[in-house]
Amino acid sequence: MSNGYFILLAAFMLTLFGATFPFGAWLVRIERGLPGAGLLGRLERAVYRLCGIDPAEGMSWSRYAMAVLVFNFLGVLAVYALQRTQAWLPLNPQGFGNVTADSAFNTAVSFVSNTNWQGYGGESTMSYLTQMAGLAVQNFLSAATGIAVAFAMIRGFTLKRSASIGNFFVDVYRITVYMLLPLSAICALVLVSQGMVQNFSAYVTVAPLDSAAQPAQELAMGPAASQVAIKMLGTNGGGFFNANASHPFENPNALSNFLQMALIFLIPAGLCRAFGHLAGDYRQGWVLWGVMAALFLSCAVGVGYFEQQANPALSPVGLDMAASPDQPGGNMEGKEARFGISATSLFATITTSASCGAVNGMHDSFSPLGGLFPMWLMQLGEVVFGGVGSGLYGMLVFAVIAVFMAGLMIGRTPEYLGKKLEPFEMKMAAMAVLVTPVLVLAGTAVAISVEVGRSGMLNPGAHGFSEILYAFSSAANNNGSAFGGLSANTPFYNSMLGIAMWLGRFAVIVPVLALAGGLAAKAETARTVGTLPTDGVLFAVMLGGTVLATGALTYIPALALGPVAEHLLPLALH
Repeated sequence: MSNGYFILLAAFMLTLFGATFPFGAWLVRIERGLPGAGLLGRLERAVYRLCGIDPAEGMSWSRYAMAVLVFNFLGVLAVYALQRTQAWLPLNPQGFGNVTADSAFNTAVSFVSNTNWQGYGGESTMSYLTQMAGLAVQNFLSAATGIAVAFAMIRGFTLKRSASIGNFFVDVYRITVYMLLPLSAICALVLVSQGMVQNFSAYVTVAPLDSAAQPAQELAMGPAASQVAIKMLGTNGGGFFNANASHPFENPNALSNFLQMALIFLIPAGLCRAFGHLAGDYRQGWVLWGVMAALFLSCAVGVGYFEQQANPALSPVGLDMAASPDQPGGNMEGKEARFGISATSLFATITTSASCGAVNGMHDSFSPLGGLFPMWLMQLGEVVFGGVGSGLYGMLVFAVIAVFMAGLMIGRTPEYLGKKLEPFEMKMAAMAVLVTPVLVLAGTAVAISVEVGRSGMLNPGAHGFSEILYAFSSAANNNGSAFGGLSANTPFYNSMLGIAMWLGRFAVIVPVLALAGGLAAKAETARTVGTLPTDGVLFAVMLGGTVLATGALTYIPALALGPVAEHLLPLALH
């Protein structure tokens, strides 16, 4: 691999490490009730009175879960209604018509579930009002929901004999107002300074230099920067434009590209430190951070390596890309020339580690094994830093399973952070882990078995199978990126993927909250010489092994039919 890729990767990791400290402290203050006094405190209390919320009233896990479900279901209805009526609403300078029912359903579920899968072209489908009042608002609320559930999970480990795991509405308000809104505003201004558009203008028609050779070009406008900031910060990923982060108005240069990559991981990394702080032992948080970092670096190196290799199918005809002067260093197909192989490979690894889904290149054009890593990162449950909130609570579920397995090995009742893990907790952890593989594999099996599913594939054979497998992996794990070769804006895929997105989000959140409630009700158990230490290298290895074993045992057969078979075929022909 090139030295430039390692320099870029090192710069990113150093930035992430440095940002973990302030973001962790910020999240701790929010969880503990920032601000509580002053103008912001008075405003907060006024909002609670207006909405009939008692901030001192805690919620049981079942009530917290019901609040999450109802709040987000209402969000689906609002976004669906906005799309279905946008032709008659203001802020629609291009006069776009109403979105079809199946596409509106898919998009509403997609943005509410923090998936942001897009079967439509943003600049040719959605009005400015729909983009702002529907999609961008849900970027904030879905991100706040994920962080709120992570807070509830942390309380499960830190509270003792408590029937409450917090108040969902208070959590969402504080996360949105005290972190997501101010940080997004700052980031939007920085992005505008780099050339990103932010306006309400009608689209601009530009005459080319050689009007005889080329027709006039229409340039899309709109309030892009404000949506892109929360798109990355909240690990949402839905692009304002169809080309997402490869569009020059959505990602103008190398600096904006690096900033967007950093924004994806800032809150997930900070949550690890916040977990250690709130648990009373910083080492607990750093163990999670270290496991995530190790898995991320391994996959980032893998993607970078395979994307910088020659395509063996091109060598016999003299088109070895590694030696070609116009494509030095490997596979430039599907890469934005402004960013090249290194920045595109790193971006792909970051966005699929988190439940972001933003892309600055075409994953469909990656080499077979280069595309395998992003797909597998999603299939691991996106716990490698992961989505805002979902990465932490997903990794904590794996930690519970790892401790349980260790307890079986030594014949002791498993404990994690002083809480005994009994049958109820293990059932909830198993349910949370098993939901997404069932959705991914069952959905792929159905789609590949029926003509209406196969007709959406752009490519036949192993690559076409990978397109469908990637789509359901992305939907069920709430990522939202796509290989790009699947024609998914059809009633079949809009319905199937919409169901996968909703269940992949909330059928995981409910058992996670049940697990948090069960743990919060327990008393803390005193540590003994027989207690498994969970703050060292040994447990980090066990935790990483649990994540990898789960992903390997579940998905290797499907991956063998897709990217692995595609990789081996040209080698056999060569």
